[in-house]
Amino acid sequence: MAAKRRYDEDPDQPGDKRMKRLPSFSTVIREAIMVKSVENLFLAMEPLLRKVVQEEIERGLSNSPRYIDRSPPMRIEASTPSLYRLIFKCPPNLPIYTSTKIEDIEGNPLQILLVAGPNGSPMSLPSPIKIELVVLDGDFPSDGTDDWTSEEFKKYVVKERAGKRPLLTGDVSNITMRDGEVTIGELQFTDNSSWIRSRNFRIAVRVVPGSYEGPRIREAMTDKFNVRDHRGELYRKRYPPSLHDEVWRLEKIGKDGAFHRKLHENNINNVQEFLQLLNIDPNHLRMILGQGMSDRMWEVTVNHAKTCCAGEKIYSHSSPNATVFLNSVCELVSVTIDGVPYYSLQELTRIQKNYVLQLVKEAYLQWDSLREADGVPNASLALIQSETVIQGPAGTLPWYPANQEDFQIGGFDEDGASTSFQVAYTGSFHFGPYP
Repeated sequence: MAAKRRYDEDPDQPGDKRMKRLPSFSTVIREAIMVKSVENLFLAMEPLLRKVVQEEIERGLSNSPRYIDRSPPMRIEASTPSLYRLIFKCPPNLPIYTSTKIEDIEGNPLQILLVAGPNGSPMSLPSPIKIELVVLDGDFPSDGTDDWTSEEFKKYVVKERAGKRPLLTGDVSNITMRDGEVTIGELQFTDNSSWIRSRNFRIAVRVVPGSYEGPRIREAMTDKFNVRDHRGELYRKRYPPSLHDEVWRLEKIGKDGAFHRKLHENNINNVQEFLQLLNIDPNHLRMILGQGMSDRMWEVTVNHAKTCCAGEKIYSHSSPNATVFLNSVCELVSVTIDGVPYYSLQELTRIQKNYVLQLVKEAYLQWDSLREADGVPNASLALIQSETVIQGPAGTLPWYPANQEDFQIGGFDEDGASTSFQVAYTGSFHFGPYP
């Protein structure tokens, strides 16, 4: 009797083909290369196929007029999604003001790239293409998707108001993109965005219509944003502030307000002068601002000021015995006493620390006459932060101040640990020119 055939065996197949063999590694590699080659072939053939299909559709529509209204060209375009698209390398830095240069979040001019595929791989075309920048209504796209047609895109382009200059000026038209990238050197708005319904704009870039024959390149656009009038720029704060910013650029200090006037009357006109007095005598600075500034407001202003970068410059002030080195906001960087450099105040005695304190105060009072120093540590490596120095008798040191003041010196604790320098005194020391 013949053996029963397994139910899953095909009687029409030879026995040696019934067992499925696993492909070899070389076979897998060959198949992968073949798939990649096919993809490249499709990319190369796409312009030709798209043109042929479009010509055939147009020919068919021309022969059947009753279907023209039912098959608008924009729907034909939407049925064949683009493989190529433009993108912004980095988003623009916000907020944006009129008549102010637009840069990206890294502080560089906007850069536009050409990419392909869903992964956005950078690419370039055989020949340069012409692109242009336009302004879009912030409500585009209306359905929230990124699958729009050129006609839908065009409907949301925003033009300038009647009698106004072009809404976007600078490098906006007939920009040549080579090797898949281009940088927009100058770009600014001439009008705010408050007059359109959405109250928001988008910056968009597209291929100049009629300048390119090939597969569609999808337009790029930024996220929506509000464009403010440049008059607001005149009063805005800086984050972070710079040393030479006017002092009203700090939080809680309004331009031409009460705090601004008080600081100006005490020769504190910029952020650097604010920080210098903050490091030398915070109590005196607090007194200048008066009771109108609450403790919370004071904290906000001081914290904002401290985000300012002191820079790399270092200044020196000398006496017969010692030299102190300070950064731009009167923070102590290093000390030389009797020719011996000290980079940690842990090695100094209390008398030496008092001596250093006095030199720092003298340097502050004579700031305009200080010379810039070379060959000392980086200005960010401050030595001192907050310790009360106990003084000895007034006659023990020739350089000891005449008034019995309680000095406070920063940058170290009782064990000598140090981070940044803050020195202050709690007495009635005179700041400004001596009588």
